[in-house]
Order: sequence, then C-alpha cells, then structure tokens
Amino acid sequence: MASPDPRSLVITPWDASALKGIEKAIQESDLGINPQNDGKSIRLSFPQLTEERRKDLVKQIRKYTEGGKVAVRNIRRDAMENFKKQQKASEITEDELKMAEKDLQKLTDDSCKELDKLLENKEKELLSV
Repeated sequence: MASPDPRSLVITPWDASALKGIEKAIQESDLGINPQNDGKSIRLSFPQLTEERRKDLVKQIRKYTEGGKVAVRNIRRDAMENFKKQQKASEITEDELKMAEKDLQKLTDDSCKELDKLLENKEKELLSV
C-alpha cells in the first residue's frame, strides 16, 4: 500500500489474483470511492470532503460509538451474571459481589465517558474546515 498524495491510495497485493476481490469489497463498502484497477494495483482517489459528506461521517461515527457503548454494556451484563453465579455457588461473598458490581459499574461508566470524549474530538476534527 502506498499513498502518492494526501487524497489517493494505491493498493498493490502480492497476489494479483486478489485484485478482483479487493476491488469488489471496496465497491460494496459504501465508502463513496470508486476503485480503478490497472491489472497490477488498485488506485483509490478520495474526493475533497464536502460539508454534507462531513455530516454523514459524523452520523456514522455516532452510530459506531453507540455500538461501542452497547458492547461495553453487554460485557458488563455478562460479567454481572458471572459474579452472581459465583455468589450462588458460594465462591464469593455477598459483600464481594456488591464490591465487584460497584467496580464493574465504574469501569463501564469510565469506558462510556471515554467513548463520548473520543466522539466529541472526532466530530470537532471533521466539522472544522
């Protein structure tokens, strides 16, 4: 992979037979770019970001951030269930369960706040012209 200029990318795979698959994957990716296959490599030219495209990217980033938060909450739920099973099996005490739940909730909250902070920074970066 090479970047001859800031708005283009050239992909040259070791195996030239992979070019068609790479080209198809890029076309189906909904990135808004059109790959140009010359038989040896694929050239991608990225257009200048318009205000509309920037707003679309912000929407996508928000969606991915929300997906990240859902994943964090699912991990918390699974861990909570595991702690409760351990408590029922008398592997941990009720006090240890409460402490573990409290610590896990703090980790979850911190992770979600970090995701929000990353989202905010990326939004500012994208929307500043």
